[in-house]
Amino acid sequence: MRGRALEEGMTNAPSGPAASPLFLREEEIRRGIELLQFGHMALTQAMDPILEAHQLGRAHQRALYFIARRPNLSVSALITLLGVTKQSLGRVLDELIERDLLAVNKGDRDRRQRLLRLTPAGEAIEQALFDATRDRVATAYSAAGQSSVTGFWRVLESLLDPETQRLVAALQISR
Repeated sequence: MRGRALEEGMTNAPSGPAASPLFLREEEIRRGIELLQFGHMALTQAMDPILEAHQLGRAHQRALYFIARRPNLSVSALITLLGVTKQSLGRVLDELIERDLLAVNKGDRDRRQRLLRLTPAGEAIEQALFDATRDRVATAYSAAGQSSVTGFWRVLESLLDPETQRLVAALQISR
């Protein structure tokens, strides 16, 4: 199920009509927050056995995911994407490097720049983590239908501040 909107991301999608005031009531907003929480929990629980088998944590998973999405991602760009400190990311990256899951190269133009790329072992773990969630998300997308998926993306994108929206849009462009 890879329609044009799924391929291009939501930043270019036309905005739909405003939500009915009924969906702006506290109970509906709370229901949406609950569903986001439970949906996130379901996805992380699907990945937890793989992370545990490799003695990795969720911070490792997030780093692996974004580095897989953008090979040769700079450390500073990853810090921005994840919204973490250099110190906390440094611990995660050091462990991934020590375990030969991540390779670091110097930038072509700026030799001080550290560019991140998954090793074949890192790619295999990231793919296993993605596979653990892909079927669940694909099944949900199929059940909801294209217009619901587009609306869902629009809601999630609207939760983001403009700078984060720009970062998310750049992930779509880089693939």
